[in-house]
Amino acid sequence: MASSDHYFYVLQCADNTLYAGYTTDPIRRLAQHNNGTGAKYTRLLKRHPMRMIHLEHFSEKSPAMQAEYAFKQLSKPQKLRYLTEHSSEWLPK
Repeated sequence: MASSDHYFYVLQCADNTLYAGYTTDPIRRLAQHNNGTGAKYTRLLKRHPMRMIHLEHFSEKSPAMQAEYAFKQLSKPQKLRYLTEHSSEWLPK
């Protein structure tokens, strides 16, 4: 049986870069990124620790992955604007 919880998320890394991804378990996935078993991009120690600054819930996988893909196509200024407009947790530095 497929999960009805699908998420598009954005992490802010310690080096102030952003990482976007898809998951069915945000807490587990953030832990994986921070312990070095997540995506290759987040395995570099200079990117640790990471914090989740944006999370969107979807009931189906496809829209969550489409949101992730669309976000990754944006320029950095566009990503920051998206986060400012869509996330109450996003606090620009």
